Amino acid sequence: MTFLARRFIAGETKEEAFQAVRVLNGLGMRTTLDILGENVTSREMACNLADSYINIIDSIAEAGITANVSLKLTQMGLDVSDESCYENVRRIIKAAAARRNFVRVDMEGSNYTERTLRLVHKWAEKYDNVGAVIQAMLYRSEPDIIELNRRGIRVRLCKGAYKEPPSVAFVKKDDVNKNYVKLMKLLLDNGLYHSMATHDDAMISMTKEYAALKGIPKDRYEFQMLYGINRSAQAHLAREGHGVLIYVPFGKHWFPYYYRRLRERKENIIFLARHLLRG
Repeated sequence: MTFLARRFIAGETKEEAFQAVRVLNGLGMRTTLDILGENVTSREMACNLADSYINIIDSIAEAGITANVSLKLTQMGLDVSDESCYENVRRIIKAAAARRNFVRVDMEGSNYTERTLRLVHKWAEKYDNVGAVIQAMLYRSEPDIIELNRRGIRVRLCKGAYKEPPSVAFVKKDDVNKNYVKLMKLLLDNGLYHSMATHDDAMISMTKEYAALKGIPKDRYEFQMLYGINRSAQAHLAREGHGVLIYVPFGKHWFPYYYRRLRERKENIIFLARHLLRG
């Protein structure tokens, strides 16, 4: 796990993460920083984590690096109460707005989807620097994207990494891929600066082809990828002039976070193993 951590996690400290960001910036890529952790059940701990994110946002500006932040609502006290979570993230979004920065609210398991989107809608009523994540594997994602488009909220589209029951999610890979392409087209047609998060060469090609067909410039959307995953494709897309943003996780809680993700869904183990060999 320590070997894997060196490949897929930028480090345990802010300084280590910033060093990784500088390298990626030098290759023409933007970044988003994620302090690893989730399912906080203490109001005090959630408040402290919010303070840590505000510190990161201030440090990004002072360091002159190109980065924003991504966070999970269970880090921010969603398991404590919606009200305390709202206030913690509101403080972060406000601090980011003052620095002309952006906050992406990550999506977690489907049991959190409705509450997460309800809170994102609420923050977006006051701030324009907050975005959401939508998982193509969920049946509900099309109407969710239509509503986010209507509200002018930027979306990161991913396939989804959580183990979900067939009552709420597509089970077959081909069905997830078909829905991903359908949702990608909805996002690109909307005109907002949306993000396609994928390491799938077919999804990348279909996104590029659809954008070219519709005459959508490369600077009107971006691809997002995980730190250490498919690094050759990341560099190739950047050289082609596409917007590329790398999701850079760091922090001391990397082991419990990745252990849960790998234990939860065997596809996550296969994904990491394949890209470890791919380079």
